Amino acid sequence: MRSCPKWISRCATGVAVCATLTMLASCNHPVSRDVAATVNGRPVTYAELDRTIAAQFPNAPLKPRSDQTIQLRLETLRALIDNEIMLQRAEKEGLLASDADVEAKFNELKAPYTQEEFQKLLEQRKMTVADLKAQIRRELSVQKLFNKEIGSHITISDADVAAFYKANKASFNLPEEKIRLAQILVTSAADSTVNNLKNDKAQNDQQARNKIQMLDMRVRQGEDFGQLAQNYSEDQFAANGGDVGFVPLSALDKANPEIRKVVMDMTPGQVSPVLHTPEGYRIIKLISKEPAGQRELSDPRVQEEIRQGLFQAKEQMLRSAFYEVARSEAKVVNYYAESVLASRDKG
Repeated sequence: MRSCPKWISRCATGVAVCATLTMLASCNHPVSRDVAATVNGRPVTYAELDRTIAAQFPNAPLKPRSDQTIQLRLETLRALIDNEIMLQRAEKEGLLASDADVEAKFNELKAPYTQEEFQKLLEQRKMTVADLKAQIRRELSVQKLFNKEIGSHITISDADVAAFYKANKASFNLPEEKIRLAQILVTSAADSTVNNLKNDKAQNDQQARNKIQMLDMRVRQGEDFGQLAQNYSEDQFAANGGDVGFVPLSALDKANPEIRKVVMDMTPGQVSPVLHTPEGYRIIKLISKEPAGQRELSDPRVQEEIRQGLFQAKEQMLRSAFYEVARSEAKVVNYYAESVLASRDKG
């Protein structure tokens, strides 16, 4: 999803905004008033738009008719349109996720919670089980599309890996044993200072718990950890996708023994459960554990780390291009955007 400008306050949803702008709109609207946009004739509804915003900003106040609310709705609708474009392409190529795949992912998401806890999370996100399964199917299908159209076309050669290592050899020399972590941090402090792209900040403990539970579900649903950290984490590492970098074990021992205990039992790539620490609620991702000394190119872990980094950079670039081409080939009508323009001279 494209990020909203930083000055946008966290907004939930509002039928009032849609209704007001619809009444003001002077453009013709040949489809149902419930439709915010169409993609190749298939509708994206206001209900879906409202549900998406409510799920991503569960604690946000709504200011009907404000520029910030309208901008957030425009940005969110653009993302829903992109999702629909990709889903339709996956359908066309016979890449829709099977019922078995959806059920397996659903059960994986549900496993860490009791039935009551899971139902509460769905209620916080304004979702039903059917809504969640539909979202899982869409995300799995789009990932299959990306794997076919992008991932299968990327090759990182041994020469590419060697060239990167040669240019960055000093960064692979560790003076003592370290671990590399990424984190999502949510605090309960009532503070207006925020470092994330969504300008999203919990203001009390209940909001912090709701927010971290929502993020925990989204991480386990398969959403990119780094992107979620950029959008929602409440610390200085958000801009880096939550990447804290290499942390000496001696420093972690002094700063937070609880986190050290958890991460030492984790394997690289694994994500922790929600941790309640003195600084706030955290989700930790262990990227790697590294011994002291110069890490040589002959180390398979070094090669794999470099290869993955180069692959991800290439994939992100190609994915951006793929989105642009897909948008240009789709027939999109954004009725909500039309209504916003139609209302510009009406005060």
